[in-house]
Amino acid sequence: MCPPAESASEPEPASLTERLRLVARSAGPDAGVAVAAYTGGDSLTVCQGFTDRTRTQPVGEATRFEVGSVTKTFTVLLLAEMAARGAVRLGEPLSRCVPAWALPRGPHGAAITLEHLATHTAGLPRLPPGLLPAGARSWYSNPYAHYTPDRLLDSLARSRVRHRPGTRVGYSNFGMGLLGHLLAERASTDYASALQTHVLRPLHLADTGCDGLAQATGHLRGRPRPPWSIPALPGAGALRSSARDLLTCLRYLAEPTRLPDGSLREAMTEVLRLRALSADGPRLPLAWNRRGLPGRDLYFHAGGTRGFTAFTGFTPHPETAVVALTNTNPTLRGTFIQQAYLLLRGLSGPGGP
Repeated sequence: MCPPAESASEPEPASLTERLRLVARSAGPDAGVAVAAYTGGDSLTVCQGFTDRTRTQPVGEATRFEVGSVTKTFTVLLLAEMAARGAVRLGEPLSRCVPAWALPRGPHGAAITLEHLATHTAGLPRLPPGLLPAGARSWYSNPYAHYTPDRLLDSLARSRVRHRPGTRVGYSNFGMGLLGHLLAERASTDYASALQTHVLRPLHLADTGCDGLAQATGHLRGRPRPPWSIPALPGAGALRSSARDLLTCLRYLAEPTRLPDGSLREAMTEVLRLRALSADGPRLPLAWNRRGLPGRDLYFHAGGTRGFTAFTGFTPHPETAVVALTNTNPTLRGTFIQQAYLLLRGLSGPGGP
């Protein structure tokens, strides 16, 4: 999803609780919402509504939501952790990971590296060729459900890379999903298991995983949606998580020294390292959007499925983190992500909470 735009916000309520409630209200009166923040050494979570429209189970800090593209921030953590152990190299070319026939067309296909995939600079299309015809019949429920893993390399071979990798940013679910697939192959397992073993379990993120159902039911225009399924590209958007787990992960990213020495601590630092992948290209972290403001850098990523919207963001100095989750789909006129971003910006700026 695109980064939220900068804009002037209305005067912020005085208390942290009211600031979180402002974000929660922006999801709508019938939405189930969890908004969590860490600032000034304290954590707070505000929950609103229920996990579904039967209104039987209230949303809590451990309620699992589909987080869509926020999954990508975990995929690059897996990449960085595997690189720290020597299982892969960030600069490893795609030509060493897939058969020659599957390389994208054009003179630049063989030059793509894992790091290009992780920074959206590989030049691959946003969606895999062939996905739209397969997904048209289920566009409003789950367009990815009928796109199967066996079609992934064929889609890669049909892609054309029109510019040198590393020179331009082009957001790609296909590229990040392909990265998750390649990491799972290198780990000799599936994506969900690799992520669980090397990232989720070491961080004690018990509410987080790719296993089927979220506890909350997603809604599109007020109607319940089936669980999100993305079998070929789980690294792009299959994760479910809670406000509690996501806030924990953001705090580790903001302050990796809270982790013991090891590959995961090294990965937390590597993810945020700014890198230029070509002499004339942008300097980027892995997956995260970054916005430099006076005295601080904001890192953030939004996500959405057909029934859920998610925002995660943090800044290391001062250590501040915000998570906002709701069981309603993203809309063009919705302000949920924008309000969550403004909360992060406000909490991390002069005056703090």
